[in-house]
Amino acid sequence: MSQTLKQKPTTHGFADAAVKELGWWRAHKFLFLRRISQASVFAMFALSPFIATWAGVWLLKGNLSASELFGVVPLSDPLATLQVLMTGHLPELSLILGAVIIALFYAILGGRVFCSWVCPVNMVTDLASWLRRKMNLPRTSEMPRNLRYYLLALVLLLPVLTGITVWEWVNPVPVLYRAALFGAGSGLWILAAIFLLDLFISERAWCGHLCPTGALFGLLGKVSPVKVSAVNAKDCDNCMDCFVVCPERQVLKPALKGKQPMITNSDCTQCGRCIDVCAQRVFQFQNRKNQNRIALKAENNQ
Repeated sequence: MSQTLKQKPTTHGFADAAVKELGWWRAHKFLFLRRISQASVFAMFALSPFIATWAGVWLLKGNLSASELFGVVPLSDPLATLQVLMTGHLPELSLILGAVIIALFYAILGGRVFCSWVCPVNMVTDLASWLRRKMNLPRTSEMPRNLRYYLLALVLLLPVLTGITVWEWVNPVPVLYRAALFGAGSGLWILAAIFLLDLFISERAWCGHLCPTGALFGLLGKVSPVKVSAVNAKDCDNCMDCFVVCPERQVLKPALKGKQPMITNSDCTQCGRCIDVCAQRVFQFQNRKNQNRIALKAENNQ
């Protein structure tokens, strides 16, 4: 398998085997569930004013940086909260509590679940990736993956030097929400730049190599019990479809080749597309603790 995995992935007949074997829906299930999740989060923000007028209760008030659920439960972006702390100002208790709630939530589910299931910028980068495949654009050299952690450090350093949360001025996540909810289109050039960067310059450049928000959520997700696992790695026929579609393809090879089938690398966004496109049903979502118990039992039986 090692020689085959080094081959350049091709998009010819991409996922055809999965559609034929599993049916169209099962070959795209997690993709559509992610789109429903992303649209639902946006809809809760967009429709909350109308719901509040009709029922007197705010479903979700605010945006992804800071919000309130049912007007009671605070929710806030851990990175935005850390930036406020780095300015030397003590945030309101609700902001700190909201950041703790979100951090615990994604630590359990897997930090970068935010990137693939909630973040609206994911739709922009997925579109660029889809167009790359349709246009058969050649693979481009990738940026260093640890670059996003340097950018995360810079994002946290700038408030110390300037006294303001600099990153929030250009953070593409609130930029997209402001544009969609309030018609504030002045920052849309940032999203256009991300799209063109991913499409023509470096594949999966933003989400895979640059985004500091993704870097922080990746760190939070290191302890998550929920992981994708190559439970049927022996059935892999080296079609490479999972490598073509995976936004963090470097996490796949160890699971397919090694003795540990579970993808424990926190770079994994748990988007589920490797599960979708695999006709051999190699991948599944699994609980890390259950997997460890199964592995231990197998060792004891040998």
